[in-house]
Amino acid sequence: MRQYIDRSMAYAGYLELIDRLLADGKTTGANQSEAMVGYGRLNRQRMARLDKTVIQDEWARAQLGANTRRQIWLVITEGWCGDAAQNVPAIEKAGAASDLIETRYVLRDENLELMDQYLTGSARSIPKLIALDAETLDVLFTWGARPAEAQELFDRRKAEGVDKPLISEEIQRWYNADHGVSVQRELAEFVTAVQSPSAAAANN
Repeated sequence: MRQYIDRSMAYAGYLELIDRLLADGKTTGANQSEAMVGYGRLNRQRMARLDKTVIQDEWARAQLGANTRRQIWLVITEGWCGDAAQNVPAIEKAGAASDLIETRYVLRDENLELMDQYLTGSARSIPKLIALDAETLDVLFTWGARPAEAQELFDRRKAEGVDKPLISEEIQRWYNADHGVSVQRELAEFVTAVQSPSAAAANN
C-alpha cells in the first residue's frame, strides 16, 4: 500500500492535474476521445461548484471531529467520472472535519492492480475510498462508489431495464437533492466504528 500512497496526490494536486490536462484538451486516463474530454470538462465544473456549495453536515462533523485515530483516506478516482465529481468534494468535506484524517488521490487507470482489489461486484467503479490506519497501513474500511441510497436506486432501475442514460439522469437528480450529506454521514459512521482500542476503552 505504501507505493500507492507515495504516488498519490493531495486534493489540490488532483485538481491541478485535471486543470492542466483540460487546458491541453485532454482528460485523465488513456481514453482521450472527444466525448471523454467533454465529460472531464463537465465534471470539473461540477466539482468547482460543489467545492463551494457542499455544506458540512453537523452530525457528521461532530462524529468525525471526535475521531482519535490517524487515518489516510486513499481515493481511487478519475477526472472524467461523474460519480467522482459528485462525491469527491463531499469526501473532502468529511475528511476536513478531523485533523487526524488525510485525503490522498490516485488515478484508477494508472493503478488497476489496486483497483482490482476493491471492485464493486465485478466493476471497477469509482470513486473508491480505502481508509488506512496511518501508522500500520491496515485497511480500516472501504467506501464507494456511491452512497447506499444512490446505489440502491441505480441497481433497482437497472434491474427494471431502464436505459443507462435515463438512470444517470435520475442519479444526477438524487445527488442534487442530497447535497453531499449522505457521503459525509456514511463516512462518519465508518470512522466511529473503527476508533482505536484505547479510545474505545476510554469511552466505556
